[in-house]
Amino acid sequence: MLALRPDIVEAVWQAVAGHLPEREEKAHPLGCHRRRVPDRDCFEAILFRLVTGCSWDVAGRLGKGGETTLRRRRDEWLVAGVFEGLVAEALHAYDRVIGLDLSEVAIDGSLHKAPCGGEGTGPSPVDRGKTGWKWSIATDRLGIPIGWATDGANCHDSILLPLTLGDVASRGLVEEIETLHLDRGYDNNVVRTHVASVGIDDLVCARKRAPGKAEGKKSLPLGLRWPVERTNSWLSNFGGLRRNTDRFVAQRLAQLALAITLVITIKLVKWADRWNHEPST
Repeated sequence: MLALRPDIVEAVWQAVAGHLPEREEKAHPLGCHRRRVPDRDCFEAILFRLVTGCSWDVAGRLGKGGETTLRRRRDEWLVAGVFEGLVAEALHAYDRVIGLDLSEVAIDGSLHKAPCGGEGTGPSPVDRGKTGWKWSIATDRLGIPIGWATDGANCHDSILLPLTLGDVASRGLVEEIETLHLDRGYDNNVVRTHVASVGIDDLVCARKRAPGKAEGKKSLPLGLRWPVERTNSWLSNFGGLRRNTDRFVAQRLAQLALAITLVITIKLVKWADRWNHEPST
């Protein structure tokens, strides 16, 4: 997977290192304490778990940290806001280098497994009621994520829409949206009212078919939703998202933020290599 390519890993690590909290190393007076596992080793183990979906134990064995060490380091970075700062930096870099295209924005949800349950999960309507979770994501015209929200698998997409747009607004991007594309599940007056209230005048929803009436494709506008569907497919390739075993919403958001950072970094590296006939390995 491209996310584990050495140059991608190095680029993301350099960004992570800039957000890590400063830590004062205190030596034991007898010199008999265990040395702290380097942050770089923990980062690579956390990354491997996200990409493959393996357990903390397996990730720890592949790296130099144990299961407990990796969990503690993840939680330490959560408190320090490392993952939020990381994805914000990635979005800023993409907008500065390539540029976000907010002329056409699409929002859609994606359901996945959460076998360990916990906060922010619910019975999945598409998996025989087994515990699952859902993310709702907004993307620009080329599929770059600009806002997201999570909830249980039983939460309707239209309920997550205000949270998703709120996350987009927190980045100051709602005002730049020209057209918003949604699927037919969002086609109701509550959604239209909320979209209008945030200043989006042009909303395209796929229309619902009339009961018992066959209609042609021309009468059912699909809108420009394929970029967000493609992005959901990219994110679903991460094993840690596809089958998530975290127990708290903040932990899932951290995994989602890291996955989005990887997607954006891959786009930036490909952009830098677009004239290079000898791609890096």
